[in-house]
Amino acid sequence: MKRIAIVGCGWFGLPLAKTLIAQGYQVSGTKRCARDLPGLARAGIAAYALDLDAPQVPGNPEPLAGLFDSDFLLVNVPPRLKQGHEEYLNRLRRLKALIGDRQYQRLIFISSTGVYPSQAPGVESRELTEADASAHSLQSETLLAAEALFGVEPNACVLRFAGLVGPKRHPGRFLAGKKDLPGANVAVNLLHLDDGIRAVALLLQRTQSHGPIAPVYNLCAPGHPPKGEFYRQAALSLGLEPPEFNAGSAPDKRIQGNKICAELGFEYLHWDPYVMLDACR
Repeated sequence: MKRIAIVGCGWFGLPLAKTLIAQGYQVSGTKRCARDLPGLARAGIAAYALDLDAPQVPGNPEPLAGLFDSDFLLVNVPPRLKQGHEEYLNRLRRLKALIGDRQYQRLIFISSTGVYPSQAPGVESRELTEADASAHSLQSETLLAAEALFGVEPNACVLRFAGLVGPKRHPGRFLAGKKDLPGANVAVNLLHLDDGIRAVALLLQRTQSHGPIAPVYNLCAPGHPPKGEFYRQAALSLGLEPPEFNAGSAPDKRIQGNKICAELGFEYLHWDPYVMLDACR
């Protein structure tokens, strides 16, 4: 039986774990708090408490015995950059210390399209590819440093997610009722939970015997409606007060997510953000 360890069984990691169990994987998973472990166990996951903010973690690995002894590893540690940039990197460094010199058939690191710069208003927008990442801000510098910690590992692949939406994360609630917002012109870059899960499952199937894969893939739905129009419709679809945008423009960016399609045959189930709304209830 194929074994995978998922570091971070939250809103994305838990449904991913359930999907992989249904596909025949033996799944180990982590939560920060021990009180959340029974929920993982009920789903058939070998559950571990792992708080990467705890300074004693790297020197006290006994409670984690067996967690990292798997065929595959997925690292899904939310940046929470408002709590500090160096703190995020320190969490990942502690995680690397725990993993040690283990190697995996596939190591997947979940990152963000926050590594891409926005384009100034008035500049003709183009879709940004994996090659356009740059340390243009403290946030992007931190995210790229995080990718570098794991992306150099053998058989590693970084997945850069656009804004995740899905059940209990409906876009209609994001801006409902807000006034005088700028950036009605800005393109929407979203990814449905289902497609994030399907992309991870595909990468796990593409082991060395299937040939090489790229070190980085974007995951973003191909449709990019304007922010003002989309979030108005999203709020109305839930019967909420729609947001109101002013005439001000804002820096724009459009993420291209078709490299994984061209190279690995991936197909987006939810390619149109407007149609995506019904799959987010």
